[in-house]
Amino acid sequence: MNSEDLQLFTLTNKAGTILEILNLGAAIFSLKMKSGKGDLINVVVGPKHKEDYLSKEYLQENMCFGASIGRYAGRISEGEFMIDGKVFKLYQENGVHLHGGTSGLQHKIWDVKSQTTGKDPSITLKCFSIDGEEGYPGNLSVEVCYTLTEGNELKIEYSAESDKITILNLTNHTYFNLNGEGSVKDHELQINTSEILEVDAKLRPTGKLQELTSSHIKNFSTSKSIDNIEVDDTFVLNKTKYVGARVYSEKSKLEMILITDQPSVVIFIPHSLPDHWEYNTKISKQFPSICLEAQNFPDAPNHDNFPTSVLKPGHKYLNKISFQFKIL
Repeated sequence: MNSEDLQLFTLTNKAGTILEILNLGAAIFSLKMKSGKGDLINVVVGPKHKEDYLSKEYLQENMCFGASIGRYAGRISEGEFMIDGKVFKLYQENGVHLHGGTSGLQHKIWDVKSQTTGKDPSITLKCFSIDGEEGYPGNLSVEVCYTLTEGNELKIEYSAESDKITILNLTNHTYFNLNGEGSVKDHELQINTSEILEVDAKLRPTGKLQELTSSHIKNFSTSKSIDNIEVDDTFVLNKTKYVGARVYSEKSKLEMILITDQPSVVIFIPHSLPDHWEYNTKISKQFPSICLEAQNFPDAPNHDNFPTSVLKPGHKYLNKISFQFKIL
């Protein structure tokens, strides 16, 4: 793979919002829209140059900027799982298989299947993972469709099929900053949740669900500022609503609402980001972004009480994610 393989595709709606998709990892490269002040800002944080995605430092950091993650988003304990009594071994480091491993979908060049222009422009990309890749069973065909509506809604729809029984958990790993610069510490966050997954020292789920009490620092069940709260946790979404989370910036007057059909959302608010490359926006050194990764529970194959992640031949995997943007 070299820089000549990299391609950017642009979707623009009538509101003047511009979405750029990179074929490497079917990644959201940038999303530029008008703020409450009327200026055009990029609400996606990532490397400034697409060639940075091929650098050795980028691969080592594995930050997955804007990428489509799989075959399994999140962690799998000890890098193994069992289907019908058979143990499958995956790539792992220090007892953790993360985000599909070194040959995950985020590291592949995706092919464009179709693209539409005009009202609600969209692009569909496809990818193939061979049987046994990273230790996963089944030849897997994956598609993602990005749609940018006239109402400034970014729709992401994943679908996949396998010719063998396997496990699958896809998500999108975009880093957002609704200010278009600086920090997200002043952003308000609300999550439709009352429980969080308990994890061990390696951030591997123990299988227990932990109630978010009023005193819990990561309790965002009611809206509050992110401030200095570093988060890398799985929040179990309440089943009464499809709304997963809400982020709001008073500075830009932008609101972002996550809607999904998935059972959880991983909220990742890193304290800092690597400085190996130049970023597409002027980010702060502390708390520059937030990820909202709608997905099944991490390590679900190893916990019978978690929602199943098994995909059988003849069945289709689906994951619908929507980010709705409004000026308030």
